[in-house]
Amino acid sequence: MATPSLDAASIARLVDRFYDRVRADALLGAVFNPVVADWDEHKRLLTSFWCSVVLRASTYRGNPMARHQPHAIEAAHFERWLQLWGETVREVLDADAATVMIEYATRIGDGLRLGLGLPRARHGRGLGIPVVGS
Repeated sequence: MATPSLDAASIARLVDRFYDRVRADALLGAVFNPVVADWDEHKRLLTSFWCSVVLRASTYRGNPMARHQPHAIEAAHFERWLQLWGETVREVLDADAATVMIEYATRIGDGLRLGLGLPRARHGRGLGIPVVGS
């Protein structure tokens, strides 16, 4: 699923821009800002995560589910996260790379939702894509 335009540098730019937006977002910032002590380190960790997912870099060591479980995360947070992610990837990456990153984020988000016992979106997948039969 990887695309030639996706490399560690492009993923780092994406993560940096995206989490700057998360920090400033009224809904998401309220969840992330109180628990992230060092944003630069958090961005490095998330860059490692995304490089491991997309590039098979095997640099990430962690448990995203365990890290998210103690927080007051609701379905609306996932909706906003995916919306903001989609906007950011489309601005930072070319169309093919953006599609790849949105697909990964949607699957990862679905897995986290399931693990946290949250419902999937009723009106789409958070990116304005209708889900047939919903």
